[in-house]
This record gives sequence, C-alpha cells and structure tokens, in this order.
Amino acid sequence: MKKTLFALPALALAAACAQSPDAIAPVSMGGAFDGLSCSKARAMLAAEQQTLAALSSKQKSAVAGDAIGVFLIGVPVSSLSGGDQAGAIATSKGKIVALENRLLRC
Repeated sequence: MKKTLFALPALALAAACAQSPDAIAPVSMGGAFDGLSCSKARAMLAAEQQTLAALSSKQKSAVAGDAIGVFLIGVPVSSLSGGDQAGAIATSKGKIVALENRLLRC
C-alpha cells in the first residue's frame, strides 16, 4: 500500500516533465497554406524553420531544467513555470509540414 502511495505522485511528476523536441508530434494544418504563392510559401517556411529552432532550444532547456528539478526537489520546475514549449513546437512543426506540402506543388 505504501508503495502505491509513493508511486502515484512520482508518476504524476514524470508525466508533467517537458518532452524532448524530437518526441513532439506536429499538429495537422490540413490545407491551411494551399492558397499561398510559391515565393510566399518559401519565405514562410524559412521563417518557421527558424522559429522551430528557437523553440526547440527553449524546450531542450526546459527538459534539462525539469530533470534537475525532479532530481533535486522532486518537482519539474521548468514545466510548472511555463518553460514547456510543446504546444508551440507542435504547431510550428505542423506549419512546416503544411508549407513543405504546398511547395511540392510548385
């Protein structure tokens, strides 16, 4: 019984930790960029790739911060303080996929 009492909070803390940027799946954008010109799509793709790189860097810091926080005090500090960028990364990856699909038809 005592093991269960300790296991449940540990499981909740592990689930609250930030994910690695590589493990985050893209959000489907459908045909959101189908009406763009090829030059506009190329420019947007380049900008979004830079955005994703910046977000991934922040996410890697959040992952490291969570690991340290959980190790030292048992709390994923970065995720709880708003450092987790998983939603923004998923959106950015989705935009990149949609823009790349648009550029396949150029």
